[in-house]
Amino acid sequence: MRQQLVHVWKGIFVAVFLGFMVMPKTTTAGTIKLSYANFPPAPTFPCVQMERWKKEVEKRTHGKVAVNTYPGGTLLGAKNMMDGVIAGQADIGCLCMAYQPGRFVLTNATSLPVDLPSAEVGSLVLWDLYKKYKPEAFAKVKVLTMFTTAPTNIMSKVPVRSLSDLKGLDLRASGGAAQILSAWGANPVGMPMPATVEALQKGVVKGLFSSLETMKDFKFAELCRYVTMTDTVIYPFAVVMNMDSWKALPADVQKIFNDLGTEQAEWTGNYMDNHVKESIEWSKKNYHVEFIHLNKMEKAKWNKKLQFITDNWVKNAKEKGLPAGAIVKDIYTLTKKYSE
Repeated sequence: MRQQLVHVWKGIFVAVFLGFMVMPKTTTAGTIKLSYANFPPAPTFPCVQMERWKKEVEKRTHGKVAVNTYPGGTLLGAKNMMDGVIAGQADIGCLCMAYQPGRFVLTNATSLPVDLPSAEVGSLVLWDLYKKYKPEAFAKVKVLTMFTTAPTNIMSKVPVRSLSDLKGLDLRASGGAAQILSAWGANPVGMPMPATVEALQKGVVKGLFSSLETMKDFKFAELCRYVTMTDTVIYPFAVVMNMDSWKALPADVQKIFNDLGTEQAEWTGNYMDNHVKESIEWSKKNYHVEFIHLNKMEKAKWNKKLQFITDNWVKNAKEKGLPAGAIVKDIYTLTKKYSE
């Protein structure tokens, strides 16, 4: 009889222990603790928006939720962010979808050369696109918000006023940006952004192709005294949450997270655009950087060289069963809506 009681108590202990394992992470005071992973350094805009979201969540839940943030890849890196969140290594994660072009085909349509004019417009277009189509790539997570970078432009040591000025010019670029530079006749050179400063100093590259906050953040204005405004492409980001962590949240907290979705997209776009404006003014004031604006006829020549990129995306997306033409049309329609 005694041995039977021991087995019963052992069974109860195991059941209780396993029950605790799947309960939401709470402190003794009942606070819900969530981990939020991010891959770039803390001062960069994806991490600035993360800290803003954390602050708003903690304020709006009156301390019911506490968010621990992990910038700089300290919890999950850029390439394993999505799978790490799905596996529960972090409750929440921020990822750049452009790093995995084959995985996020639909949302990466916003990184086509379709003339998205700003981070705010890009962020709202991306968020609307996600809400309309609910891509299968996000089926295993709860998507909290999405946002984009500001458009990419050419920063260079020599003036670039036409396509002929670009021919054979060594410029730092990564991912889809390298394909764009090649189409224009430049010579794209791949390297991490921090390594670009030394490459510019040594003459390994004559400039770079990126968004303009880097003129101040990386002090590229010291070396690149010319900027050609192409406003070519933006790069999309997503903030995703582990599905079990999401389902464990009380309904009132879920509502707060949902309510923040569009607001956070717009706030981040605004922050990025203002940061770019600040960087431009700083570059003009401190280093007298010349900003070159292409006229309509010249810009049309540049755009024509990139049409094949969108055409190829449409073809490949159709093969994957996506309404590719409708998606591109939606991007143009939403861009017009939010630009006004």
